Amino acid sequence: MTDRIVISGIEVYAYHGVLDEEQAEGQLFAVDVEIEVDMAAAAASDDLEDTVDYGLLADRIHQRVAHERWNLIERVADRVIDLVLEDERVQAATVTVHKPQAPIAVPFRDVTVTRHRSR
Repeated sequence: MTDRIVISGIEVYAYHGVLDEEQAEGQLFAVDVEIEVDMAAAAASDDLEDTVDYGLLADRIHQRVAHERWNLIERVADRVIDLVLEDERVQAATVTVHKPQAPIAVPFRDVTVTRHRSR
């Protein structure tokens, strides 16, 4: 499958983390999603019903990350990929969760965790 839909940088303020401060104060996360889906029907019909609605998907991802709480961003990525694969048309998905404000004592730009799953 070479057809892909990519959503980059879904920003979510959430309360994931091992430390008490992370769970109490929260921080900004970002989620990137890449899905593999056959776009032939949508390309032929020009109908949203024939493809994955990326606007709806982005909203559902935002809601899940914002309203559920976990200690690890590995778990965040796993829960997001589960949501993405609920749509049977999605053949494979890659999810990257960014935690740019992670509590690390040295200068850094970002921490990411990436999960990939296919059917």
